[in-house]
Amino acid sequence: MKKILFIIVISIMTFSCKNSEEKTQDTVTTEKKEVTMDVLYQGDFIYVADAAVLKGNNFIYGVALNDMATELAKQVKPIQETEFDMVEVTVKGTIAPKPEGQEGWDEIITITEIVAVSQTPSKIDIKLEASKE
Repeated sequence: MKKILFIIVISIMTFSCKNSEEKTQDTVTTEKKEVTMDVLYQGDFIYVADAAVLKGNNFIYGVALNDMATELAKQVKPIQETEFDMVEVTVKGTIAPKPEGQEGWDEIITITEIVAVSQTPSKIDIKLEASKE
């Protein structure tokens, strides 16, 4: 009787250890760092003072002011008729939530590559004119 009890206890311990090792491996795979890939975005770009925005049909992102954003602003500047004109661009980048405690858009795009820049400003949705009185 003791031999049977001993075999059952050893079996239970063996299977318990095996299950805990499998759980540990599952935990390790879920803790891997998520890989972010650059995605292609097309929209209207504007750079004013110390802020930049990329506006598409279904999104509006603040733009991280890195070297690529500065380069894009330089490429867009000669195309703008006024400083508030937006220019259609195609860029690759990654989206991240804004850092805690900062003001601005909820999501920030970090531009990693400039793919294309339109040669004309985007059409204005609403045009404001100064009163002539």
